Amino acid sequence: MNTTKSIAICADLSSATAEFDTQSALRFITCGSVDDGKSTLIGRLLVDSRSVLQDQLAGVQRGGAPDLALLTDGLAAEREQGITIDVAWRYFATARRKFIIGDAPGHEQYTRNMVTAASSADAAVVLVDATKLDAHAPGVTLLAQTRRHALLAALLRVPSLVFAVNKLDAVPDAATAFAHIRAALQTFAQDAGLAVRAIVPISALQGWNVVEPRAGWCDYIGPSLLTLLEDLPVASSDVNEPFALPVQWVEKPTAQTETAHGRRVFWGRVAAGTVAPGQAVTVLPGGQSATVVQVLDHVRQPGAGRAGASVGLVLDRELDISRGDWLLAPGAHAPTREIEATLAWLDDEPLTVGRVHWALHGHRWVKARVTRIAHRLDVNTLAEEDATELPSNAIGHVTLALQEPLAVRPYAQSRALGALVLVDSATHRTSAAVLVR
Repeated sequence: MNTTKSIAICADLSSATAEFDTQSALRFITCGSVDDGKSTLIGRLLVDSRSVLQDQLAGVQRGGAPDLALLTDGLAAEREQGITIDVAWRYFATARRKFIIGDAPGHEQYTRNMVTAASSADAAVVLVDATKLDAHAPGVTLLAQTRRHALLAALLRVPSLVFAVNKLDAVPDAATAFAHIRAALQTFAQDAGLAVRAIVPISALQGWNVVEPRAGWCDYIGPSLLTLLEDLPVASSDVNEPFALPVQWVEKPTAQTETAHGRRVFWGRVAAGTVAPGQAVTVLPGGQSATVVQVLDHVRQPGAGRAGASVGLVLDRELDISRGDWLLAPGAHAPTREIEATLAWLDDEPLTVGRVHWALHGHRWVKARVTRIAHRLDVNTLAEEDATELPSNAIGHVTLALQEPLAVRPYAQSRALGALVLVDSATHRTSAAVLVR
C-alpha cells in the first residue's frame, strides 16, 4: 500500500546502520508556533558547535550575514516562503555527546509532521517567542500552538520537555518578561500534568545562552540550553516488556545468504523485550508456535537481540509467515478487536463516527472503524468537551473497532506496540496518529 512519508512511527530496518549510535545519541526536536525561531536555533547549535563547514555558511548568506534558518530549511518552498514545512533532521556532536535533531514545522496545517518527529524523540524543546506575548504584566496568555505542541509531546511520551523562551534580546526589560512567561509556562504545565525539565531564556539569533551561558541574563541561574541537552537521558527501550517483533521482510535461503539451518529468515526491528536462540514464539495472526534457533544481527552475525535492534530470526520449522505478521512471546499478548485510544486527527476532513480507515500497526494493515468519539480536548482550557466529530489537528479520545485482532499494549507501556497510524483508504493520506490507552 502506498502511504506518505509521515508514517515514521514505524521505523524501517535501515536505520540500524545509521552513522550515529542512537543508543547513546540524544534524538530531540524543536517545536512551537510559527516563526518562534526553531530553525534559527538549530542553525545556531550547528554553527556554535562547529558542525557547519565554511562553504555551507557561505551558501546561506543574506545581506552579508548568514541566515541560520536556511541551514535546516532545505526545500525550495521553505526558502521561498520562509517557513518550515517538513521535518529536517540534522546531526552534530560535542565533546560530551552526539545529537540527532529535528526541526518540526510550526504551522498548524503541518501538525502531522510534528507528530511524526515527536514519536521517536527522546526530548522536545518547545520554543516560545517572547515578542509575540504581552509579557509586561503577570497572567501571560500562551499561544495555542505552543500549548498544542507541548501537549502532543506529552501524549507521544517524549521523556523530556524543555521550554526555551526565545527573542528576549528584542523585548524591553527582558528579566521581567522572562519571569512572567516562565510563570505562565509553569501554570500551564501544572494544569496539564506536564513534567518539564527546565525553562531557559535564550536568543537564538545572538547565540545568548544557547551554547555558551550568559551569566545573570534575565536573572537566570542555570546551564545553557546545550549543556542541559547534554545531560538529558535517552528514552529507555521496552526491553522489560514481553517479546514482540513485527516482520518486515522474509528472506528466502540462497547459496549466498544460506543460514546454518537452510531456512527462511524473518527480519524486523524488535519492538519489545529480548530474543535469543531457544526462545518460543507464536505468530499473529496465524497462532502457530515455533522455537527460535538462530538470531542474526544487521550484519548477519549470530547472537541475541533486544528492543530497538534490527534482527533476523530463523525458526525450527517452516511456517506461513509474511510481512506484516508479528512474532510474539507465547501467552504474553492478548490480541483485541476493540481499542480505546487517544487520537491526534491530522486529515483536512473532520473525523466522524462510522468512518473506516486502514490502520497500520508495525507493518500490519487492518481495516478500522471509528465507533465512538468520547470527547475532544480543548488545547486552550485543557477541558474534555463532548464531540461528534474531530476537526483537523484536534485531539480526542475514540473507540476503534478492528476487522482483525491486533496485539496492542497501552502506549504508556510501549511506544512500538501502543502506536498506530490511520490512513485514508481512498486517498492514502495519513489521517491520524493513534495512541492506545
